[in-house]
Amino acid sequence: MGSHTDVTPDQPDHLPSPATRAGREGLDALLADPRRAVVALDFDGTLADIVPDPDQARAHPDAVAALAALAPKVASVAVITGRPAEVAVRHGGFADVPGLEHLVVLGHYGAERWDAVTGTVTAPAAHPGVAAVRAELPALLDRVAPGPGTAVEDKGRSVAVHTRRAADPGAAFEALRGPLTDLAARHGLIVEPGRLVLELRPPGMDKGVALREHVRATGAGPVLYAGDDLGDLPAYAAVDALRAEGVPGLLVCSGSDEVTELRERADVEVAGPAGVVALLRALARRLA
Repeated sequence: MGSHTDVTPDQPDHLPSPATRAGREGLDALLADPRRAVVALDFDGTLADIVPDPDQARAHPDAVAALAALAPKVASVAVITGRPAEVAVRHGGFADVPGLEHLVVLGHYGAERWDAVTGTVTAPAAHPGVAAVRAELPALLDRVAPGPGTAVEDKGRSVAVHTRRAADPGAAFEALRGPLTDLAARHGLIVEPGRLVLELRPPGMDKGVALREHVRATGAGPVLYAGDDLGDLPAYAAVDALRAEGVPGLLVCSGSDEVTELRERADVEVAGPAGVVALLRALARRLA
């Protein structure tokens, strides 16, 4: 089980002690060889607080400064998110920031790539099943949604159904899981469950695949990954696989009471996005 350690602004150089041997080895390797290290992070719930309206989510006020302080000291900083890359860049405030010239944002679980060097997004053609689901979803929700408050987020390459604003968010989530899974399957998509959200998206790419491909392309050494939700579990598995291949890794959980699976797998748990930012700042100070 991970170690819950709050890193506060009053302790800028304090790094948490990982609860596992593999985590301690990962942190030691990152500190010893930062120029080969990859620091990869989820966006929502990790760099930004979860909010009722996902369009209002913004990076923690100190996140960009912490990333900009750390990025020049490591091989790569990557944000890996289920959001469209352009949306994560805009909500994160990542564009044209001194120190983040080589930031990479891997959107739609890695299907899209935004590079700070060029400021452009590259991506394959959209999956046709997304358009079909988009057309059928309103009628399905009218038929099976348990009361008002369910919100649809159109991500372009996927469609997400949020239940956070429903009268009983958990019951609405469970009531929709089956029908949305059936709808996705009919059109060659999968359902990605998260914190009171069910996302219908193309198969074949996840945060684990995205992380491994980025690490391979970077030719990097130690890997730190921070996440908060079920969609981050493939990235956790990728770090475990890299460890088995001899690449040190550190798993960080941005803790919440909504999802506990990452807490049980993490080497270090911190208190939400504020804790993640404090950890990044502590790393940057230690590597100065």
